[in-house]
Amino acid sequence: MPSSQARSRARDRNNVLNRPEFLSLNQPFSREHGGGGPRRASRPHSQQEDLGGRGPRDSSEGVPVPDGEAKEDCMQLNPSFGGIAISSLLAIDISLSKRLGVCVGTRGSGAPMRSMVVLLSLSGHAFTWFCGALICLWRSNTLAGQEVLVNLLLALTLDLMTIAGVQKLVKRRGPWDFPPGFLDYVAMDTYSFPAAHASRAVMVSNFLLTHLVLAVPLRILLYLWAVLAGVSRVLLGKHHLSDVGCGFALGLLHFSLVESVWLDSDTCQTLISIGTLRWTPLI
Repeated sequence: MPSSQARSRARDRNNVLNRPEFLSLNQPFSREHGGGGPRRASRPHSQQEDLGGRGPRDSSEGVPVPDGEAKEDCMQLNPSFGGIAISSLLAIDISLSKRLGVCVGTRGSGAPMRSMVVLLSLSGHAFTWFCGALICLWRSNTLAGQEVLVNLLLALTLDLMTIAGVQKLVKRRGPWDFPPGFLDYVAMDTYSFPAAHASRAVMVSNFLLTHLVLAVPLRILLYLWAVLAGVSRVLLGKHHLSDVGCGFALGLLHFSLVESVWLDSDTCQTLISIGTLRWTPLI
């Protein structure tokens, strides 16, 4: 018997599964604690040893992090491909817009052509086109001319209100963040996105090309004016390149909307009578 007991003790000592690191394999599985019970119990001990060896750490390490903050940190550390692409495009847009603002100051590289660029910018201003359309309507004596001019005023009003509303919602500043001038406050063009001059120039050029009979050189000049009127705002440091591009797109959209709700001659005459206080119910 003593020899058999000695043999069993020697066998147990030589058994690999009796070592401390393999004790969990000999224990039965428990649903309450899961398969990794002993391992979980050993983690705090190892962490305490680590803390004892390295000294005190920040007290916030042992505090559990809520799921919302953990997800936010994960999103900040691992941004999506779309977020990286949009941020890169915005950075390129701002950098190019600042480089193209050569007519910002009177001492810049584009100072000699600043007066011409300012004139191009004024040609696309809302005040200029509203005053010109009202003067032409006052001097017009034909029903067809009055119909075109009333619809042009409708298009200008639609463009003005839409651009002003989008600018108030987005509130994007220009590349040089200059304060708006007096005419900008009058036209409600106080922010950068989208570019009101670019939208108005594209809409007016398409309107005139559709309803006026012009020679080919004049049609080319009208297209060229629409592009230069939008680019002039970038040269003056008022808008980004993306603002001008979105302004061009909105100008085409406004032109399509006005063409779809075109007012006929009788409706235009009624509006003219109301505006001049000569409408029959008012007399």
